[in-house]
Amino acid sequence: MEPLIGAEVLWIPIDDTSAVGAARRMATGLADRAGFDEARSGELAIAVTELAGNLHRHAHDGAMALRLTRPYSSADGTAEPAVEVIALDHGPGMADFEAHLRDGYSTGGTLGVGLGAVTRLASTFDAWSQPERGTVVAARFAAPRRPITRIGAPAAPGRDRAAGLTRPMAGETACGDAYAVRRTADGVVAVLCDGLGHGPLAARAAQRAVEVFTETADEDVTALVTRLHRELRPTRGAAVGVVRLDQTRGLVQFAGLGNVAGAVLRSGERSRHVTSMPGIAGHQARTIRSFDYPVEGNALIVLHTDGLSTRWSFDGQWGLAGHDPLVIAAALLRDAGTRRDDAGVLVLTSRP
Repeated sequence: MEPLIGAEVLWIPIDDTSAVGAARRMATGLADRAGFDEARSGELAIAVTELAGNLHRHAHDGAMALRLTRPYSSADGTAEPAVEVIALDHGPGMADFEAHLRDGYSTGGTLGVGLGAVTRLASTFDAWSQPERGTVVAARFAAPRRPITRIGAPAAPGRDRAAGLTRPMAGETACGDAYAVRRTADGVVAVLCDGLGHGPLAARAAQRAVEVFTETADEDVTALVTRLHRELRPTRGAAVGVVRLDQTRGLVQFAGLGNVAGAVLRSGERSRHVTSMPGIAGHQARTIRSFDYPVEGNALIVLHTDGLSTRWSFDGQWGLAGHDPLVIAAALLRDAGTRRDDAGVLVLTSRP
């Protein structure tokens, strides 16, 4: 199965009416690259216009992220392109999000299609909203359209257990943070990397780390970090973290170099922070070793670069744990991300 690679993300602040049109044009441009037919591209345009319009009318600090990915796998094992749409804000939030999905429900002038239509047009849809904290929506649009999958419910067989999101620092278009995920027979193995500094050279270091990871079949996290350290020598270097979730054994294994941080979390329990060794992959590594963390039942594994505050928490938001990892990653980036550095977050879910 082709690995899921964190693709380039187009970020659009939705701060005026023109931004709604810009988001629609960017989305249809991605649809063209994905080979969407005219009808499917039009459906995507409707959904993006609705989501961006809601951000403009109702939200504070609203933004939309768009990217072209290949997270779906067809029966013959080939990956199918999809456009992912993430809308996030610090707005008033919604106490009853389900009500907003019903046709005819409105709190103000809208397109008339509403969020309910967005869910019908999307291949997968999930959202998280809290009064006074804002809303996060994540929708994937595959070509051709697939039956809608609502995600804030028990995991469906084969559902992705990992997702990530990256954002460049303010004023930059290239992001020095990147990630990739690969399924294994018993779970997933993933990498998160933070190229040294920011800008194109940092992005190149992170992209090289992703290339090495995807070209390597080895699932041993220590061996993977050792290989990354060797292969990143021609670059400016990066902080890297490699995590393996073994569902069969109920175990998380982690190895890292540098400032990739993370934690294993369960509701009602104290979080266990993962240990990354000092160094810079490609330049300095005195010791490379892995650490094991047991996981049982519903647990979250969160990795992030230093573009997220180390003081982030799920305070009052443990309902997030049952949602799409992409929604969780977007909520963390919204709440704890800084615009003074590239930011990247990767979320793995452990469910029975």
